[in-house]
Amino acid sequence: MAVSLQKGQKVDLTKTNPGLVQIQVGLGWDTNKYDGGQSFDLDASVFLLNDAGKVLDDQHFIFFNNATSPDGSVVHSGDNRTGEGEGDDEVINIDLSKVSASIQKISFAITIYDAQTRNQNFGQVSNAYARVVNPANNEELLRYDLGEDFSIETAIVVGELYRNGSEWKFSAIGSGYKDGLAGLARDFGVNIG
Repeated sequence: MAVSLQKGQKVDLTKTNPGLVQIQVGLGWDTNKYDGGQSFDLDASVFLLNDAGKVLDDQHFIFFNNATSPDGSVVHSGDNRTGEGEGDDEVINIDLSKVSASIQKISFAITIYDAQTRNQNFGQVSNAYARVVNPANNEELLRYDLGEDFSIETAIVVGELYRNGSEWKFSAIGSGYKDGLAGLARDFGVNIG
C-alpha cells in the first residue's frame, strides 16, 4: 500500500523497502481547459545535487535533451508534449546503487515550457503528482498529490530523494517558482545560457 504524503513530509524509502535499488519516479498532471488557445507542454526535470544543494556541473541537470546522468544512475524517459491520457506523463528511472557518492540529493521539478510567452502558470494545471514505484513489481511505494496551491508559478520542485547515512529518503517539497526554469537553474547552479 502506497504512503500518501503531505507537503513537507519525509519518509524512509530504502529502510522500509529493504533491497530496493531500482525505482521509477512518475510525474503526472492535467491541464485545465481554458480559452487561451495555446497548448501546454509541461516538462519533468531532475537536478543531481551535492551537499551544498548545487549541481556538480550542467550535465547533472537531467531533462528531455540531457536524458542520462554522467554516472548512468538517472535516466529520463523522454518528453511528453501533451500530458494527455491516464497515468504518469513523464518517468525518471533511477538506480540508487549507481548514484555517485558526491550526489546527496536528487530533486524533481515540473516546469511549463515557454510559460511567459504563452501566458500560462500552474493555476491552469490540476491533478499534479509525483509517485515512486518499484519497477520490479509495479508497486506504488509513495505518492504526493500537489493540490491546487499554485496560481502564478511556472515551475514546481515536487520532491526530492536524499541520502540519510546509507539509506535514501523522500521528501515532499511542493515549492513553486514564478520565474520558471530560470529560477530553478539559478538556485541549483545550472547555466542555461
